[in-house]
Amino acid sequence: MNPIKFFKRLSVTKKVMTISITLLIIGYIFCLPRQLFHVPYSTVVTDRNEELLGARIASDGQWRFPPRKTTPEKIKQCLITFEDKHFYHHWGVNPLATGRALYQNLKNKRVVSGGSTLTMQTIRLARNKPRTLGEKVVEMIWATRLEFRTSKEEILSMYVSHAPFGGNVVGLDAAAWRYFGHSAEDLSWAESAMLAVLPNAPAMIHLSKGRKTLLSKRNRLLKQLLEEEIIDASTYELAVSEPLPDEPHPLPQIAPHLVSRFYQERNGLYTRSTIDRGIQTHIESLAERWSNEFNRSDIRNLAILVIDIPTNQVVAYCGNVHFDRKQGGSQVDVIQAPRSTGSILKPFLYNAMLQEGSLLPKMLLPDVPVNINGFTPQNFSMQFEGAVPASEALARSLNIPAVTMLQRYGVPKFHHLLQQMGFKTINRAASHYGLSLILGGAEATLWDVTNAYAQMGRSLSSNSPSPTVSQGKEAQILLETENTEPINNDTKQTSRNHKSNHNKQEKREQSNSSPISVEKDSEETTSANAGAAWLTLSTLTEVNRPEEIDWKSIPSMQTIAWKTGTSYGFRDAWAVGVTPRYAVGVWVGNATGEGKPGLVGAQTAGPVLFDIFSYLPSSPWFERPTGVFVDAEICRQSGHLKGRFCEETDTVLILPAGLRTEACPYHHLVTLSADESHRIYENCANTEPTIQKSWFALPPVWEWYYKQHHPEYKPLPPFKAGCGEDSFQSMQFIYPPMNAHIKLPKQLDGSKGFLTVELAHSNPNATIFWHLDDTYQTQTQDFHKISLQPAPGKHSLTAVDGEGNTVSTTFFIE
Repeated sequence: MNPIKFFKRLSVTKKVMTISITLLIIGYIFCLPRQLFHVPYSTVVTDRNEELLGARIASDGQWRFPPRKTTPEKIKQCLITFEDKHFYHHWGVNPLATGRALYQNLKNKRVVSGGSTLTMQTIRLARNKPRTLGEKVVEMIWATRLEFRTSKEEILSMYVSHAPFGGNVVGLDAAAWRYFGHSAEDLSWAESAMLAVLPNAPAMIHLSKGRKTLLSKRNRLLKQLLEEEIIDASTYELAVSEPLPDEPHPLPQIAPHLVSRFYQERNGLYTRSTIDRGIQTHIESLAERWSNEFNRSDIRNLAILVIDIPTNQVVAYCGNVHFDRKQGGSQVDVIQAPRSTGSILKPFLYNAMLQEGSLLPKMLLPDVPVNINGFTPQNFSMQFEGAVPASEALARSLNIPAVTMLQRYGVPKFHHLLQQMGFKTINRAASHYGLSLILGGAEATLWDVTNAYAQMGRSLSSNSPSPTVSQGKEAQILLETENTEPINNDTKQTSRNHKSNHNKQEKREQSNSSPISVEKDSEETTSANAGAAWLTLSTLTEVNRPEEIDWKSIPSMQTIAWKTGTSYGFRDAWAVGVTPRYAVGVWVGNATGEGKPGLVGAQTAGPVLFDIFSYLPSSPWFERPTGVFVDAEICRQSGHLKGRFCEETDTVLILPAGLRTEACPYHHLVTLSADESHRIYENCANTEPTIQKSWFALPPVWEWYYKQHHPEYKPLPPFKAGCGEDSFQSMQFIYPPMNAHIKLPKQLDGSKGFLTVELAHSNPNATIFWHLDDTYQTQTQDFHKISLQPAPGKHSLTAVDGEGNTVSTTFFIE
């Protein structure tokens, strides 16, 4: 051959070989996918100490927990001893084991040994292809590549996370819980040995079949461990005497509604929650006990949320009771379900008005019949007391004073405040709710309600962040998350959406929160928040209506600020309590929305609340914030700032903003006859002896009801006749109010009903003459109430007393 041609051909051959080798190297480098396993995983939720709360099966029907990052020492020793003694000394393929397996298979003319290393078995699990000679070669190549890419510990973790353990149980964690009812970290030597031999032939040996074979293989492995001095003789004797489990265990069903929530939001992921398993199980037991009691009244559902205030973490999440029954709304997670709020929002209005300086704690508020554009609120007792101190009105949850407060504060402003506090379901315009917003006209979730109370408590914690910064911050439910390898497109999207929503929430919180920089306004706001919160929570410790538990009579009971609520139609019963350590929210009712006569917050949710607090660790009450309050002289009778004629006063601590409130408008200097039986006009004062006296006098309608509950109250005496006109308004319409729109009810026979009008007069002996549209109707004494049948349209009603005093109101009949 021509030497030149020979060398040219040799050169081409070398190039081809070089290219081929290069391609082989490149192919080898990139032959292994970045993600080995493409399988769906179970949704797994643990408590703060990584104790399993519950799990939901993977979409392919397998119990396959998300991959582990470590392997417990016992299972590691058992696996290596049983499957691959030289695991730490080869690069994915053991030539001696492969050669021995080939020889045995040829000798027996059938497959009796695979010779696969744990690394090769990991590859086989990932590829899930039929076992052929060609597939074996691929497994060997991929195994060596995997050894270069990951550590031995990671390979072992991948194997134990995806190995089959019989039936639909895949992976060490699922197997440990299904077969032994506890975590893989708590496996005994006997349990570890059993699980180590199961993947070798999971279809042939099982708890329900091949038990003798399984027991024999387990004990042989234990014998090997003894011979290799991995375990001692006493451990071996104890291990071989340990029986096999009889049947698979059901997985724990703790906080099942929370697990279901994460199944929707974090499908296929491992979630470490903030739940305390001990507290959670006790709360669930308590909830079941109370639910059985309520079931007698056909009240079927109950939800409880417990938040640790210093850490701002949820420690108990009981979304409902009887999760396993799948009836009566038991599957509904009531913690996340919007429900009518009843009176549960009243403390936030009280707190806001204290903070802005439009209210003082003891300031009298009207408790009289009102009709505001057809809205006629009633107290739960269906009675009126004329005037009640604001703090007492809150402690007793009176409705009419609350409506008066909201009317003064402003619905739009309160609506905006609630949204800032995190009430996500109050999402319609303020005009949609109107004044009913304070009485249950809006819906909120137990999650948002309990979080809002926790915020109030946290604003008083010395270890908490600034209340201004933390406003609207929800309690933490995820203590730690481990986002495992993506399992499918749906899970990827769920994870992405979760991250996206989290980022959006962070941005919203950053945009809504006040600047953290040290500014005077921010410091004043923070102080006002803490001061108002302390006053509000202190007021709520006085909640002690007759129909509620007298918790003060229980010596061991800690001080608790608490509030109950009942929605219209007895559909929702609420109770929320706050201590420096915990905020607890309770809801009782029917998830289907049925109302029940006995479904009252004080009678159902309240007792549950105190049962919970009797279990939770107690704590001393909040310390009063320092440098927040100022001394103020307050009128003892009206609760207003001291006026010119207030004689009985108290010095109390109030927020500086409260100094802007009105001075007492109810004390007046009056001139009386010497025996104090009549008031004397100034133009008649020179004709007889007189005295001047400060007198506490309420508006006529307030007075009418107030004196029925306060025998010590003395109405102003009447004026002496013939000396002029009364400068005080002596009478006032109770009903109808000015410009009221009224629809007359029909009687039983279908005829038009009556309008009952009522008036209050400061003189109990006065005679009233009634006129409708300038037409005289009748006269009354003692009780000034008459019935009329006015025609549709606008009407004017006038009342005249014997002294010539008049009062009028206008109303419309629809």
